[in-house]
Amino acid sequence: MTDLRLIDERSHLRADCSRCAGLCCVAPAFAASADFAIDKPAGHACPNLQDDFRCGIHARLRERGFPGCTVFDCFGAGQRITQDTFGGRSWREAPELATAQFAVLPVMRQLHEALWYLTEARTIGAAEALHGEIRALVERTERLAGGSAEELTTLDVTAHRARVGELLHRVSEAARAGVRRRGRDRPGADLLGKDLRRMNVRGACLRGAYLIGADLRGADLQATDLLGADLRAADVRGTDLRGALFLTQPQVAAATGDDVTQIPAGLARPAHWA
Repeated sequence: MTDLRLIDERSHLRADCSRCAGLCCVAPAFAASADFAIDKPAGHACPNLQDDFRCGIHARLRERGFPGCTVFDCFGAGQRITQDTFGGRSWREAPELATAQFAVLPVMRQLHEALWYLTEARTIGAAEALHGEIRALVERTERLAGGSAEELTTLDVTAHRARVGELLHRVSEAARAGVRRRGRDRPGADLLGKDLRRMNVRGACLRGAYLIGADLRGADLQATDLLGADLRAADVRGTDLRGALFLTQPQVAAATGDDVTQIPAGLARPAHWA
């Protein structure tokens, strides 16, 4: 499968704020911190949210103290909830829908994130023996995402994620099995601030690892499993990320790269890397 086909298959998993109702700016709570300049209770609109559901400081989020917003991605959940689950109606014009819409958001986001990973898994040739299982789980996940608001809010999404995670683990093992001079697996490892430039991470499992502030400049990440790895402030300047497994836009946005950093097709180069 070409990169262009992968991009097309993920088109509905990309946030389209023009078709959403600003759900991520209202539903979640956040506290004043290095990520957010203010406190905001759950269910209350951020003061930067405009009447057209656009962010009034979108181009200046980092300089205004909201870097946490720049690393959030709903994977297209927002527009699906607004347009499909609730038929184009929003919490603003129909306040009685607010509680349900806000409750559906974290569930739909997890389902769409799972679809993002599963779509990538279907392109991995080394895991061809698992493609049938992957297709079946994609279809099941799509059916669940297409459910009613009541069905979504009562869904055991944790159990479904566990099922997806187990299959992705097998895909990862298959993809990394043939890597020569493969690095040691470190799932969930505490690698905060570590200099990994001389550490062999090629083909290693760094799933869920804490790579906050880690130095990955020029690291060989070919077939390295980065699913769920925390890349906040990780230094990836000059690094080729194209061969990494299960990399997402929020991870890229959280890292520190430059014009030389290579990113996978379909992911956007963060503006703050310039």
